[in-house]
Amino acid sequence: MQNIKLCNLQTDVLISMSKQKPTGTGFINVLKSAMSAAFGVQSSKNRERDFTQGKPIHFIIAGIFLTLSFLLFIGLMVKIMIATAG
Repeated sequence: MQNIKLCNLQTDVLISMSKQKPTGTGFINVLKSAMSAAFGVQSSKNRERDFTQGKPIHFIIAGIFLTLSFLLFIGLMVKIMIATAG
């Protein structure tokens, strides 16, 4: 009898776990949050979502990627300006 109760309990837990929404922020939302944070315009709702559902490593990687992209963009713009000015 106890085995049946344990089996039913496990089944109920698995069913409730399968009905839950997947947690996490997603790739696009991580990039949006990182860009918003860079400009200082992120909403408190999104910040709260990031801190409760997001993984820090995802935001660190996004921040590094956006910083390197910005530096590359500035470097290319300087090269273009120097080439056209001379």
